Amino acid sequence: MTTTNDTPVLRVAGRPVGRYVTRPELPARLSPRPYLHPVTTLAGTAVTELSPADHTHHLGVGVAVPDVEGHNFWGGRTYVRDQGPTELDNHGAQRHTTFQLRDPDGFVEELRWVAAGGELLRERRTVAATELTDAAWALDFTFSLTNVTPHPLSIGSPATNGRPGAAYGGFFWRARKEREAPRVFTAGTEGEDEVHGARADWLAMAGSTWTLVFAGVTEQTRRDPWFVRTTEYPGVGSSLAHDRRVPIEPGDTVVRRIVTVVADGHLDRPGAAALIRKAVNL
Repeated sequence: MTTTNDTPVLRVAGRPVGRYVTRPELPARLSPRPYLHPVTTLAGTAVTELSPADHTHHLGVGVAVPDVEGHNFWGGRTYVRDQGPTELDNHGAQRHTTFQLRDPDGFVEELRWVAAGGELLRERRTVAATELTDAAWALDFTFSLTNVTPHPLSIGSPATNGRPGAAYGGFFWRARKEREAPRVFTAGTEGEDEVHGARADWLAMAGSTWTLVFAGVTEQTRRDPWFVRTTEYPGVGSSLAHDRRVPIEPGDTVVRRIVTVVADGHLDRPGAAALIRKAVNL
């Protein structure tokens, strides 16, 4: 991993495939946090967006949670039960502390999740990039959130706060917006209406010249339903708090691991399945 102005560059077979911004200069309303952008295919096609006009708080690839004990680590407005999306002065920030490990193909990072009352969570983030073929590579992304307060915390989402279908929060990938909405499919379903909110071993999003294939690697991650948008904007997330809040007792840790295949070309279902199997041995 090479660094320019404290911005590591992730490489696969010597080729840059992702830039990791550790200390972004962002307004508090966007819930400042480290992110990967741009992420590219091996041929150099960008497959992420940063602060697009439709959602300025979408920051490439990273971890974002709209409700940690009432604090917004997602950015933008907060969904308030019986009131709707509301501008609140409740935004937190993820602060890079140190890299425990840095290599050309990945890193292990420590972060502090800080809000008005102080530090709530300590995160260990492990990111690794692996070449799969001459046209595809895999991003392995693990995050571990530990409650460092003396009190129980819980993680929620707009869905757990009363907005059906809006269970976003956790690992999130804001994909490249193109003139045509991307195709989205799993092994047995197709289309945003069918895939959104479903549990599936893998999920693919295919644009004009690129395909992303996502898979939960651990048993707990696979239990989390997928959050999917294609029509309004292209985005995929793994829902930490789908239908109930996730409690974290003092000292306890929540761990999730997602592997994403980044491929050139428009993969069909067998092609997507084969690559994700190669990446995670599903």
